[in-house]
Amino acid sequence: MAITAALVKELRDSTGAGMMDAKKALTETNGDMDAAVDWLRTKGLAKAAKKSGRTAAEGLVAVVVEGGKGVAVEVNSETDFVGKNAEFQEMVGGIAKAALGVSDVEALKAADMGGKTVEAVITDKIATIGENMSVRRMSVAEGDTVISYVHNAVTAGMGKIGVLVAMTGGDEAFGKQVAMHIAAVNPAALSEADLDASVVEKEKQVQMDIARESGKPEAVIEKMIVGRMKKFVGESTLLNQAFVVNPDHTVEAAAKEAGATITGFVRLEVGEGIEVIKEELNISFYIGNTYVQETIQETIQ
Repeated sequence: MAITAALVKELRDSTGAGMMDAKKALTETNGDMDAAVDWLRTKGLAKAAKKSGRTAAEGLVAVVVEGGKGVAVEVNSETDFVGKNAEFQEMVGGIAKAALGVSDVEALKAADMGGKTVEAVITDKIATIGENMSVRRMSVAEGDTVISYVHNAVTAGMGKIGVLVAMTGGDEAFGKQVAMHIAAVNPAALSEADLDASVVEKEKQVQMDIARESGKPEAVIEKMIVGRMKKFVGESTLLNQAFVVNPDHTVEAAAKEAGATITGFVRLEVGEGIEVIKEELNISFYIGNTYVQETIQETIQ
């Protein structure tokens, strides 16, 4: 695979690595961005390397709660301008309410929305507004109490980041604090038991490779890994994270003080996880006797 300047820049932006180090990492991994990040981390050349992924998909996330059930739905559009359109917002709100009666995206597309399926409503809106749109995903949170929060809301119940917190005990004020924490910190899972085993194993392998670069004996490395993985779990899981409202407490300890038990959460962010490749096309042409050169940037999702 050809290692382009754009790939090198993307890797540098996400890791803080130097230009030559980024280029070498991509060369060693045949242009695989994730593998290149891990290679840099192994060599101690990357910073925290939180691969949040640069995303450019637009649209809105809407959250709705009814009783002990909450849903978060992401509806994408081509431009941010459409997200500010009242017609689009009304449609997204209706889709979120329809989602209360289903459990997955495919069922949501077929759900009734004013006599039409959700998919048919979206098709009609595409014709009206003139942009492609789609229901990308939905998530459900259920519990004795479900609290919702929208970060940077553009209107009631929808914005760029939507959060749901399911819990028993506690009160709405505490639930809202936890939801704001989730929006800001973006935990990977509720607890260590909920972490994806493949993600944990990959992180452990990366930490092992980093430790081996130091030349220390395997017995010492094993002990080092225990501490590093404990830190990883603490930073990745909601209950073990330092609570943003009171960093001296973990979220779990804060919940205990508030008389609450957090049983689950959902966090959806518009465009999260969609990789965007930008390609530049240089064109030249004449307007009358004037020679013009332009660069067109195309976004491919």
